[in-house]
Amino acid sequence: MDLQLSEQETFRREALAAIRNSGINPYPADQVPVNFLAKTIKSEFPAAPENFSSVCVAGRIMAKRIMGKASFVSIMDSSGRIQGYINRDIICPTEDKTFYNDVFKKQLDIGDFISLEGHVFLTKTGETSIHVGKMKVLSKSLKPLPVVKTDSEGETHDAFTDPELRYRQRYVDLIVNEGVKDVFVKRTQVFSLMREAFNDQGYLEVETPILQSIPGGAAARPFKTHHNALDIPLYLRISNELYLKRLIVGGFDGVYEFAKDFRNEGMDKTHNPEFTILEIYVAYKDYRWMMDFTEQMFENITHKITGSEEILFDGKTINMAAPYARVPILEAIKTHTGHDLLGKSEKEIKSIAESIGIEVSAEMGKGKLIDEIFGEKCEKHYTQPTFITDYPVEMSPLCKKHRDDDRLTERFELFINGTEIANAYSELNDPIDQRERFEEQLRLQEKGDEEAMFVDQDFLRALEYGMPPTSGMGIGMDRLVMLLTGKTSIQEVLFFPQMRAEIIKEVEALNDALHVDDYFSHFINCI
Repeated sequence: MDLQLSEQETFRREALAAIRNSGINPYPADQVPVNFLAKTIKSEFPAAPENFSSVCVAGRIMAKRIMGKASFVSIMDSSGRIQGYINRDIICPTEDKTFYNDVFKKQLDIGDFISLEGHVFLTKTGETSIHVGKMKVLSKSLKPLPVVKTDSEGETHDAFTDPELRYRQRYVDLIVNEGVKDVFVKRTQVFSLMREAFNDQGYLEVETPILQSIPGGAAARPFKTHHNALDIPLYLRISNELYLKRLIVGGFDGVYEFAKDFRNEGMDKTHNPEFTILEIYVAYKDYRWMMDFTEQMFENITHKITGSEEILFDGKTINMAAPYARVPILEAIKTHTGHDLLGKSEKEIKSIAESIGIEVSAEMGKGKLIDEIFGEKCEKHYTQPTFITDYPVEMSPLCKKHRDDDRLTERFELFINGTEIANAYSELNDPIDQRERFEEQLRLQEKGDEEAMFVDQDFLRALEYGMPPTSGMGIGMDRLVMLLTGKTSIQEVLFFPQMRAEIIKEVEALNDALHVDDYFSHFINCI
């Protein structure tokens, strides 16, 4: 089978064969006795050189400088780069100099993995380096890495910057583009800090089902599949809310989950069909307590991640210090459209929406109409952290009615830079009211609303056993990480964002060679 290799790929395969012919296994199984990272050596060697008389590092070759019998090699491990000084007669102490003259000089390429053992010293130019006593081949790279070059006029060439390539080949992106790895390190730090905040309060981290018989807890279009053994349809969860509430019914005072949710919807800079959400439920609290808790937590996390309460995002300075503004949603709509929607009928709101340029359809109920008006006309105005509060009942089927006005609910959404980051309720715990809300969602389904909620009879049964007053919240973790790392696209904070299918050329060739089109035509790379 012809793999249609490039010239460099051909050379690398020839080098691979030559390494094997010299008696060296280019993919050895032995454990590598790594005892230091590059970053540690560079930061600690000057102060305590006696600790670095015997080191072993491993990583990718990123540069080679051949100077006759001596050479320099730069390798990159998970922490950064370090230089190794290689003397031919030291790594080849016998008469046979093949390993240096052929393997190192000719057959090892940028991207190959090697280990270096020796002692640390300072070069004449003052660079911390490893004086190599032993070098070992660990893995031969068959595809060349992009080599970014800057010419004499300061222009960059061959940069690996195309978003399509970067997201499909994140493994290359992480290697060659500075700062990409740091984004994902910060992502993990955000998760850890949030866990710390919840654990300090005594809340329990839990896991709930991803495959659900009823996709409840949110208004969204689900992905549907089929379980063969049980012969039932199943859905990838759109939310874990209803299961976490069941745990509050069961007697836990506080539970949370970092959950993968899935919604079969459009994709843009803030939406991916698979995303991570943090959901937390705390008994005996309300949405006002949750606002106070959230703004304090966000302030603390921001300071620990960035060193300041202020962040620069999309050219704007955003102050994450508490307290945050609190604006009722109908007040926001009145401010930005001039229309007061309180007490208006569905027909009246539809007419208002059309008058201000909102596209409406027959299946849209009162709640969706208000949501569309707010989304189109109001969201963009809330750059600084703002709690949008007190949503109409029709917009919040799982939320408790407002204590002061039963036309509204005790709900808030946190908006930052015009994007929803969090959504929280004083949770509805009246089973009769909840059943009526679900029945209204059924009527919306009958009108053609594909995002209307299903009726979850088991959840209603759980509520009938009694759920204490509870506040719950969901935080879009991907969007929060975007904010804290200054990234304007969700694809930048996901290791492997969803992409269109990529047909692999090698697979097409294999189809032709083996005549198994029916099987391999579906073998695609959907990173």
